[in-house]
Amino acid sequence: MTYIGTCMRILAIVVLGLATAACGFQLRGQAKLPFETLYVAIPEISPLGIELKRNIIAGTHTRVVNDPAQAQAILDLVSEERGKSILSFDTAGRVREFQLRYRLSFRVRDARGRDYLPQSEIRVTRDISFDDAQQVLSKESEEQLLFRDMQKDVVEQILRRLAAAPAEPISFEPAAKDAATR
Repeated sequence: MTYIGTCMRILAIVVLGLATAACGFQLRGQAKLPFETLYVAIPEISPLGIELKRNIIAGTHTRVVNDPAQAQAILDLVSEERGKSILSFDTAGRVREFQLRYRLSFRVRDARGRDYLPQSEIRVTRDISFDDAQQVLSKESEEQLLFRDMQKDVVEQILRRLAAAPAEPISFEPAAKDAATR
């Protein structure tokens, strides 16, 4: 390789690095949650609970505690639902496409019941095609992988919502007192 070719490659790498830095690109660091401690009220054996706790521990400075009395905030799982519906049929009347649905409702509160985040719902869907009756086992595996992928998306959305939560619980007490004095 010639000297000019080497210089051109180095120059191209430097220009690419500067362009990337100038556009504001930055690797995702640790999320800043407004809580020092968090109790995750999801069953210990739940794949969602395991994934969520792992992400909080690895990606934030917040400590996950095992006792709600020690927690600044408590994440309650209100409901979790998986579903599957038929999207389309082929000309012979066989199923061609399914839609997978994953819905989760949660809220974040303090020990006294005041909300940091009122009940929120996250919905995720994926479409899956189904071509041949002989592929049943592989499609079941694909379906499980898609549900796992959807669960990871839900965990990421929960973390983003936790990061956007206020530092103090939302209190509606002053408004209630104002209404009572009128």
